[in-house]
Amino acid sequence: MVYPLLASLKVFIGQGNLRKAFEAFSSIQLYVTSFSYYDAVLEPISCLLVGCSKLKLFSQGKQLHAQIIHLGLDHHSLLLPKLITLYSTFNQLPQAHFIVVNSSFQHPLLWNILLSAYVKNEFSGKALSTYKQMLQFQVMPDEFTYPSILKACGEQRNLAFGKEIHTCISSSSCGRSLCVQNALISMYGKCGEIEVARDLFNKLPHRDSFSWNSMISIYASNGLWREAFLLFDQMHVEGAELNIITWNTIIGGCLQTGNYERALHLLSRMRAFAVKLDPVSVASGLSACSYVRVLMVGKEIHAFAVRNGCEKLNNVQNALITMYARCEDLRHAHTVFLLMEEKDIVSWNSIISGYANFDRYEESSFLFREMLLCGLKPNYVTVVSFLSLCARVTNLQHGKELHCYIIKHHGFFEYLSLWNALVDMYARVGNVSKAQSIFDSLISKNVVTYTSMISGYGIIGEGETALKLFEEMESFGVKPDHITMVAVLSACSHSGLVTKGQLLFEKMWPVYGIRPCLEHYACMVDLFGRAGLLKKAEDVIRRMPYEPSADMWATLLGACQIHRNTDLGEVAAENLLATKPVNSGYYVLIANMYAAIGSWSKLAEVRKSMRNIGLLKPPGCAWVDIGSGFEPFLVGDGSSEVSHEIYSVLDGLTEQMKDVGYAPDDVIVCEDFEDYCFNRMVT
Repeated sequence: MVYPLLASLKVFIGQGNLRKAFEAFSSIQLYVTSFSYYDAVLEPISCLLVGCSKLKLFSQGKQLHAQIIHLGLDHHSLLLPKLITLYSTFNQLPQAHFIVVNSSFQHPLLWNILLSAYVKNEFSGKALSTYKQMLQFQVMPDEFTYPSILKACGEQRNLAFGKEIHTCISSSSCGRSLCVQNALISMYGKCGEIEVARDLFNKLPHRDSFSWNSMISIYASNGLWREAFLLFDQMHVEGAELNIITWNTIIGGCLQTGNYERALHLLSRMRAFAVKLDPVSVASGLSACSYVRVLMVGKEIHAFAVRNGCEKLNNVQNALITMYARCEDLRHAHTVFLLMEEKDIVSWNSIISGYANFDRYEESSFLFREMLLCGLKPNYVTVVSFLSLCARVTNLQHGKELHCYIIKHHGFFEYLSLWNALVDMYARVGNVSKAQSIFDSLISKNVVTYTSMISGYGIIGEGETALKLFEEMESFGVKPDHITMVAVLSACSHSGLVTKGQLLFEKMWPVYGIRPCLEHYACMVDLFGRAGLLKKAEDVIRRMPYEPSADMWATLLGACQIHRNTDLGEVAAENLLATKPVNSGYYVLIANMYAAIGSWSKLAEVRKSMRNIGLLKPPGCAWVDIGSGFEPFLVGDGSSEVSHEIYSVLDGLTEQMKDVGYAPDDVIVCEDFEDYCFNRMVT
């Protein structure tokens, strides 16, 4: 009768019905004789202890432990491992430790369970002291002891003790265990001994997936992605098993090194090898799509996530918002955001920065207020995104409000990127003195800090000050990047510092190791153009190793108009027209050029080109600070409540400009070119 009851007990435990299992145990106790009692109840008790651990029923487990003590079975070799596992499962490690130390049955298995529990719960220091205690009890470690204790050494970065363990392993039979060798590789890697770890890896007669993953993870955690990629390729050559961890690590490496196309290629290969994508793979794929702006591939990954039920996970939804936003599909980004059941700070940051990156100020501002109303406090990422937007749309009022928020909340002081955004915001809106004040207060500065200040001084025409900052940056060992060079060359251009600008440009590659790109050549065209050195400006365009952009021809054309060089201006106009620009302002610039030389037929062609591509010049728009907020003001606009005040100020400014000798150019400012041409011919 006992055996059927024992079978029923095991079935009940398998079904998760521990109440029925305990009832079956009670029945077993009734049927066994006193002579065979202890042997008969051992297996049921063992099964019940395992069930309590698996089903997370600590109270019942403790009651069972009390009965075990009552029966005098608390030192039995069958029950001790289950008891230690029970207390370890519920993080009752002192009690588990007490059972091990006070057991009359001293076996490596008991200590191994305890050591594993300490390491799993991140008590690595306690694991090391427990291992020493194990040796004091003269219990010899086995091949299952070493992986736990080596992991503890790695977590503690205790290389000296790790080497002692290695010596013990070498003098025992455990050195042949692949599990132990893998643990040694991992320990040395975590302690920074990468070459030792690789040497052990190379000497392995056989390698499993953990061996490969350990070595790849060591390279990855130390930023040695080239070595990690080579090892990954070697896995393919040797036909080693690639698990999801390996794939995700390498794809993550591709994202970190900017190789987004390869990340997507690897994702495709995972599908080809029938490796099921997990949420980490999906989020990584979406991140790669967001960087290379491949919306269709992003939508395919989104569809896969829906089919496999991981589209509701927070990290996947955040990656979806970022992907759609960066691919300029803000409608879908907002839809994913609205459908989220729980929105964390990353979700809000993703959607706010999505709108902010496209200068959608109203939407960004609305979402920022909504986030505050939901009780979420912005972090430094939120503030940086919004500050950068304030800088681009020159909204000084909201920028100042964010500055006050930063000062009141002390948790922001450690983030240099946030202070860089503040410096940039004040510099862009023309308040360079405030930007300089923040700049001077910063203990540490990086290339972004200096670039923002250099750009700010360049905008207001203080090129000499900008150059002094550039020299200061060099003296402090801060290396300029390509954006810094654009800023300093622009500063030279706005201040007429032709010689110094030319010298900096010539030093870019040999001194700073920065290969000039299109933006730097554009700065040189502007530098020479503003100074009236139009032939030099044209030479830059003709000789540079890039295809000239519409912006560069427009810059040269504008310079030709200012300096009255109609011959070169006509050449620039023709080249600009050949690029078929979509900027309506460029067509007006070209029309002005043709009007200046009286080429009415070509002027008519410009108008025809605009009409053919459906291009209209939008009216000029400015944002006016009216105290309580910002109001848009269009050319010829009379709808605003403060229009009369705006026009009054404009009239006053016009009179002041006339007083200092300003005379307007005779250029086209109307949209109807035909009327303009007719009036010129009549005149």
